[in-house]
Amino acid sequence: MRAEQPATLKPPQEQGAAPAATAVAHPNIALIKYWGKRDEQLFLPRTDSLSMTLDIFPTTTRVRLAPEAEQDAVTLGGRPATGEAERRIVAFLDLVRERAGLSRRAVVDTENTVPTGAGLASSASGFAALAVAAAAAYGLTLDATALSRLARRGSGSASRSLFGDFAVWHAGTATGTATEADLSSYAEPVPAAGLDPALVIAVVNAGPKAISSRAAMRQTVDTSPLYEPWARSSTGDLADMRAALIRGDLEAVGEIAERNALGMHATMLAARPAVRYLSPATLTVLDSVGQLRRDGIAAYATMDAGPNVKVLCRRADADQVAAVVRGAAPQGSVHIAGPGPGARLLNEGG
Repeated sequence: MRAEQPATLKPPQEQGAAPAATAVAHPNIALIKYWGKRDEQLFLPRTDSLSMTLDIFPTTTRVRLAPEAEQDAVTLGGRPATGEAERRIVAFLDLVRERAGLSRRAVVDTENTVPTGAGLASSASGFAALAVAAAAAYGLTLDATALSRLARRGSGSASRSLFGDFAVWHAGTATGTATEADLSSYAEPVPAAGLDPALVIAVVNAGPKAISSRAAMRQTVDTSPLYEPWARSSTGDLADMRAALIRGDLEAVGEIAERNALGMHATMLAARPAVRYLSPATLTVLDSVGQLRRDGIAAYATMDAGPNVKVLCRRADADQVAAVVRGAAPQGSVHIAGPGPGARLLNEGG
């Protein structure tokens, strides 16, 4: 499998043109979950996490500097960004400007092909693409680790979408200065031997979530009596997962991913008040995954903060798994993904 890292070269510019760069990134699905921050300003997580980058649902973002502009202009899918989405992007651009020593405003155009706010990691691909494009447009020369740290400041999971295939995001040190803590938290590729996996994604509800991941995370950490035991067990899950990936044991990878995800949702259900993303359709899909295993198909579920289910299986079994899942949730949609590439710059000349 690839060990892709993001490109850091600046794109060529036409003479006299304002600096601009375009980047593409893909979402990732955590197999060992990130749930809970220890520093909300620096986006420092409480635990390490591990994910698989997908080869579907890319985000493409173009950043062009606009020296004459008094404020940033941001469009998402051809429409002006508003509210929290605009605030987060402008705040991220401010961070890039600070590091570049520039004050120029920017025009940002983003095309996102993943359903936003539905637990499918749209913020991961979005801020990974923005990090690569903005760094290039503002003239920052960053290696893969530094780009991962930068993307983390927009969305924690974006740090992992900088890399292809499998990546681990280090929570970093909980001691020392803020600068030391910031430098210690980044993602990097994880080796995996002999796997040919697929993720069958059952979108049972593509609409926005009733409670954002950020709010649900805070409520869970603050009030759930199950959170700390889950966080401690996640450390062991990560060690087991890395060993399973190295030896190419898909069944073990799936078993670990499923127990880690169900444990995370248990912490939410125990929050006060409870946070429940699981819907009746979610449970029906989970039942179908259990039946697939009883029928001899290696299939294992994972879920992020949302009702949608991702089923890890062998690529050779993906069509069969998709058919079973589609029958369990006929009102939704089903997509098959494989391991995808890391974030990268596109040639501005097309």
